[in-house]
Amino acid sequence: MNTPPVYIKQSLIFLENEEIVKGSLYLENGKIKDIYIGKEALVDRKVPKNSLIINGENLLAIPGFIDGHIHGANGADIMDATEQAIDAIASYLPGEGTTSFLGTTITQSPRKIEEALRNISRYKNKPGMAELLGVHLEGPFVEKSKAGAQPPEYITEPNLQLFMKWQQISGGRIKTVTMAPEHDEDGTFIKTLVKKGVNVSAGHTRAGFAEMKKAAEYGVNQITHLCNAMNGIHHRDVGPVGAAFLLEGLYGELIADGIHVAPEMMQIILNHMGSNRILLVTDAMRAKGLPPGEYELGGRPVTVNEERAVLRDQTLAGSIFKMIDGVRNMLRLDGVSLSDVVRMASVNPAKQIGVFDRKGSIAIGKDADILLLDEDWNLKYTICRGETAFKGESK
Repeated sequence: MNTPPVYIKQSLIFLENEEIVKGSLYLENGKIKDIYIGKEALVDRKVPKNSLIINGENLLAIPGFIDGHIHGANGADIMDATEQAIDAIASYLPGEGTTSFLGTTITQSPRKIEEALRNISRYKNKPGMAELLGVHLEGPFVEKSKAGAQPPEYITEPNLQLFMKWQQISGGRIKTVTMAPEHDEDGTFIKTLVKKGVNVSAGHTRAGFAEMKKAAEYGVNQITHLCNAMNGIHHRDVGPVGAAFLLEGLYGELIADGIHVAPEMMQIILNHMGSNRILLVTDAMRAKGLPPGEYELGGRPVTVNEERAVLRDQTLAGSIFKMIDGVRNMLRLDGVSLSDVVRMASVNPAKQIGVFDRKGSIAIGKDADILLLDEDWNLKYTICRGETAFKGESK
């Protein structure tokens, strides 16, 4: 990657050890080359003449957000299965602070899923865009009674042979699989995927607590869009939501738009799980960034207004909200700190996807995926792998 070096002068930097320091960042070849703190940061270093110099005064530098569950944005969907569709998504996401993501499929015919996976296997990430890290395969191995916006006619039982075929087609890029664990009673499917390094997430499920506990023993370590498309907490069976609270090995995706999950429930989730086990996601569909109107998801018509996307029966069909707004919503809850939101939006997703060695925090040697924000959490710069991908308005 031949991008010019970047020198961010005199910002507040949220370091990997969660310390906030006044310092400067030097980015080179897409990586964080040096971090200058204290007296060293007060003097302009001699940088190459072609360097981009950013004045970070009064700005906060944090790691870029990682969205582990997003179907589309900017008029495009992963299921469109074209390079142009992924480009449209990847070029839009830096404007909301997302520097990398998992392209998420939806339950569809095997042919259409394979087209999307084949397209992702060929896709080459481009400078100045969010990085496609791999695939979140949402369905088709889910429960019909909890289909939500997933087309029920294509839902099928967990099929190890089919998954292995799809993983080969994807070039090994399937990182997360959402499935209903109650359809894998002996755990063969789950255990095989986990052994191969795939993150298995329970979702679109009617599993009770006992089934969730068994699934966790098999290797399920995540719950997809917690509270949505699953049983709620009942006093006789606390279900997947209660499992997320009680089983320490489970992470929970949270769509923090205040619509999929009420702010009061978001507070309860935070109180019971803590920020160490929450993964902020958008679950966004193609209408994100576009005007209200008629769109589609998984081949089904979706009506979009200023706040939400719904099927004809008013079932929520993904979202249109932005990661930066989810972070702001979490900051409005009681007891939420800067460290908490960085964990939920950057650190935890990087660890779940298996890329924390290069993403999810600000440390020397890691990818230069950095956000610069003002005191009101307005996004001023998004830097993706050392290149400015978004610049907000100046005051």
